Amino acid sequence: MIKLEKINKTYQVGDSPLRALADVSLNIEPGEYLSIMGPSGSGKSTLLNMIGLLDRPDSGRYWFDQIATEELNEERRAHLRGENIGFIFQSFHLINRLTAFENIELPMMLAGLPLKQRRIAVADVLAMVGLSDRASHKPNQLSGGQLQRVAIARAIVMRPRLLLADEPTGNLDSRSGAEVIDVLEKLNQDGITLITVTHDQKLGDRARRHIRMVDGMIDRDQGGFSVTPENSDMPENSPEPENSPEPKNSPEPKNSHEPENSHEPKNSPEPIKSPEPTKSPEPTKSHQPTKSNDETI
Repeated sequence: MIKLEKINKTYQVGDSPLRALADVSLNIEPGEYLSIMGPSGSGKSTLLNMIGLLDRPDSGRYWFDQIATEELNEERRAHLRGENIGFIFQSFHLINRLTAFENIELPMMLAGLPLKQRRIAVADVLAMVGLSDRASHKPNQLSGGQLQRVAIARAIVMRPRLLLADEPTGNLDSRSGAEVIDVLEKLNQDGITLITVTHDQKLGDRARRHIRMVDGMIDRDQGGFSVTPENSDMPENSPEPENSPEPKNSPEPKNSHEPENSHEPKNSPEPIKSPEPTKSPEPTKSHQPTKSNDETI
């Protein structure tokens, strides 16, 4: 879905250049849930803006659905962004004079979609975020968590495939933040690719894939789709060697004990009198030594 190859971005800050991204390469598959973390100024938000087609790299390549985005003009980039990408910001960015319903409807109005289609879509996403009874409320009549859920509904009303959340719980208390994250993770379970930028370690750890940035570079990239299925199967398959009857019935383990209990002590009468050979015939009659030998094997 997303492929970045050696992306570089430098901003001019006063008289000094600031390198925000340095040779960043990254692949993101459809339906992934990943968090981008790191100290302030590490390039997290710049990377998110680059993925969201809000900024252009100075050098490097960026493919979205195999489309080389750096070759597109601004109109085509805006069209690709509007059809595929939704944004959630820390500060909500709602219009105070509009109701929750009207704020959510705004992207569809700008896209020129018909009234009936807009009304149905807005009602659906309001129900999805649990705010159907707040549709006529204006932002100053809503709590922080409700404001962010309106922002989420606005971000998904156009049915994007990719959702970018920049500090989605930064202005919320822990309870409201948990409600917002539950909504985002439900959307991811429904198939939306979710990328969050956060300073909150607990929030970052909830993602299946974790990226840490330092000085404009990806310092660590852990997790992904292949990790969870493999780990979940290991506990189920691990007991099979213990339950398998093959080590007990196989002739190989019996032969392997013959060098230890050689035939000479069995045939010779002298070893029978010694205490060591008297114990040697017991393994052939008792099943208990067989179990201990299996454990040794």
